[in-house]
Amino acid sequence: MALGADQLERYARHIVLKEIGGPGQQKLLQARVLIVGAGGLGSPAALYPAAAGAGTLGLVDHDTVSLSNLQRQILYRTAEIGRAKTQAAREALHALNPDIHENAHATRLTQANANTLIAEYDLVADGCDNFETRFAVSDACVALGKTLVSAAVARFDGQLSVFKPHMSGADGVPLPCYRCLVPQAPPLGAAPPCAETGIIGALTGVMGSMQALEVIKEITGAGESLAGRLMLYDALAGEMRTIRLRRDPDCASCGAGH
Repeated sequence: MALGADQLERYARHIVLKEIGGPGQQKLLQARVLIVGAGGLGSPAALYPAAAGAGTLGLVDHDTVSLSNLQRQILYRTAEIGRAKTQAAREALHALNPDIHENAHATRLTQANANTLIAEYDLVADGCDNFETRFAVSDACVALGKTLVSAAVARFDGQLSVFKPHMSGADGVPLPCYRCLVPQAPPLGAAPPCAETGIIGALTGVMGSMQALEVIKEITGAGESLAGRLMLYDALAGEMRTIRLRRDPDCASCGAGH
C-alpha cells in the first residue's frame, strides 16, 4: 500500500534513513505493539511508536491518573487526574497521530489473561512496576513466540533488554528469556516500590525512549537487536554499559525441560 501525501511528509525523516526507508515505514504502519504499563516508562514507550506510525498500539493499565504520577508520566495532564490512564493515554496518542489505532485494555495483566491479551499483538513493550506482571508477560511471550522489549528503573538506575527465546543468536545458540535473567522475584522488601525509594522523573523518559527505539528497531529490522544483551544505565554517574546474557538450560519458562 502506497503512502499518502500526508504520510510522506509526516514520516519524511524516517523515509530518508536508509536503515528504515519506505519499506521500514510500511512495516511500522502494519505493526501491532502492546504497551504493558502506561506509566513513567510506558509514556515515552507509547508516544514515540505512535509518532513513528506504529499501526496499532494496545495499552494495558488498570490504574487512574494521580497527582504524584505527573512528575514523570508525560502522557497525562493535571486536568486528567482521576481519569483511567488507558483512556487518557488513548486520546493523547490519537491527538499526536490520527494515523494509528489505539486499544485501551483497562485491566491488570495477570497469568490468567496474559496469553489472550498478548496474542493480538506482534511485539510487547513491558514497563510495569512489579515482578508478578513481568513474569506473566514473559511467560506469555515465551508461549506465544512473541518478542519482548523490557525496561525497568529504580531511583537513578535503569536497565533494558530484548527477549527473543523463540530465536537463536548469530552463534546459533537459542536466546534467553526474561526468567533466564530473573528466575524468581527477590525476597519481600528487597525491591521496594518507587513510592518508598523515589525515582528521578527524567530517568523514566530516558529508559522509555530507549525502549521505544528498540521497539522500532525490532519492527523495521534496523541495526542490531539488543536480544541476548542487557543495557545498564547509571544516571548519577552518567555511565552506560552492556553485558551479555545467556540462556539458562534449566529455566522454568524456556528451558529444555519445560
